[in-house]
Amino acid sequence: MDQVKRRFLNVPLLALLNLAVMTSLRNLPLVSEYGWGSSFFYLLVAIIFLFPAALVSAELATGWTRTGGVYIWVREAFGPGWGFFAVWMQWVHNVAWFPAILSFAASALAYLFNPALANNKFYLISCILGGFWGFTFFNYFGLKVSSWFSAIGVVAGTILPGILLISLGALWLFLGNPLQIEFSRQALIPRLNSIENLVFLTGLFLAFGGLEVSAAHAREVENPQKTFPRAITLAAIIALIIYSLGALSISIMVPKEEISLVSGLMEAFHLFLDHFHLKWLIAPLGFMIVFGAVGELNAWIIGPIRSMHATSKHGDLPPILQKLNRNGIPVNLLFFQAMIVTCAAFAFLFMPTASGAFWILSAMSVQIYLVMYFLMFLSAIKLRYSHPDVPRVYRVPYRMPGIWFISGLGALSSFGAFFLGFVPPGQLQTGNIYVYEAFLLGGLAIMAIIPYLIFRFRDPSWHSEPK
Repeated sequence: MDQVKRRFLNVPLLALLNLAVMTSLRNLPLVSEYGWGSSFFYLLVAIIFLFPAALVSAELATGWTRTGGVYIWVREAFGPGWGFFAVWMQWVHNVAWFPAILSFAASALAYLFNPALANNKFYLISCILGGFWGFTFFNYFGLKVSSWFSAIGVVAGTILPGILLISLGALWLFLGNPLQIEFSRQALIPRLNSIENLVFLTGLFLAFGGLEVSAAHAREVENPQKTFPRAITLAAIIALIIYSLGALSISIMVPKEEISLVSGLMEAFHLFLDHFHLKWLIAPLGFMIVFGAVGELNAWIIGPIRSMHATSKHGDLPPILQKLNRNGIPVNLLFFQAMIVTCAAFAFLFMPTASGAFWILSAMSVQIYLVMYFLMFLSAIKLRYSHPDVPRVYRVPYRMPGIWFISGLGALSSFGAFFLGFVPPGQLQTGNIYVYEAFLLGGLAIMAIIPYLIFRFRDPSWHSEPK
């Protein structure tokens, strides 16, 4: 009876939780740089990464429904060491990403009272640290409260503002207002001859990442075999629509050279609403966007942490990080995460611009995350051979050729985007090229070595039996 009561995540709520994890309006200025071509790039990344990730996640989540997600999948495929490494990379990529999403929320908040603060490094770092520690402690109250907060946040702060942005863009076109982009066949497929102009594609992989995170909550999902594939598919389609049409709406209004990665969304809304004599909407809209950003942040704070905690049942975490509070939340692991994020946030003080800091943190985050995705796609292929009899209510179609094609496409795209992240974008000031590369390489090396050392020197006394 206890188990039945715990299963409160149905298709709509799980889809909203997936959207909270993967959908954020902060990504729109990133791709609106490409103008009409942004639609092409969104569709391209959806085909080569989003839908392979959605199909593979759905198969794995319905075959291995224990709490743990990617940790369980990679562990079953390649052994405990690789399982721990995969879930570590899923978790630790947030260390670089959390400051980026909070800088976006801080810039939206600044537009409500002093837009100049949107590029003030000290204001941004104060909001990042205050916001992250606040939501760390908020998650101590348990998954149910946290899930509902994220679900409401994604509706009020992402879906509704996204619909408004797309509607204003459509109205702008319908009324024949001047456009900042060219609608033509040549503009739809941008020139791919400059690698510096393709770097922002890396950000799209981060934008579409996260569908596998909800598998960490498998024990709270109603009828997981049917709920997971339906919720994942629904979330993927909604995210693609909001992303592609939202980025296009910004690019038709805001000149390319004036788009800021940190505050570009609010700049677009400000221009739209001023033109249509709706400036009174700026304040409530700003609060909604901040709510959506922190809702996404909140979903990411707890999801990967629970997957990481699942490793303690196999003795992969020291006892101090295994502690659960009365709400079943790994409080010391959350606290440890907050300490690392605090250190990463100071990157904003050492980059020439806020947009430059936003980008380098996003680039590091997506590179770390893509390592995990590469292992996930390979695991899906391996498990078809090593565990063919495990019942999967959803399977990637066309038997072995299907799983090879879908997982292979996802793995190759992840591999390519990983290396693309090392190229600094020509449109941003990222400082000295050697410092840029050293920051990325050093961060990747440290984040990869730590899980190896933890696993290599783990003690048998760390083992914790499932409760």
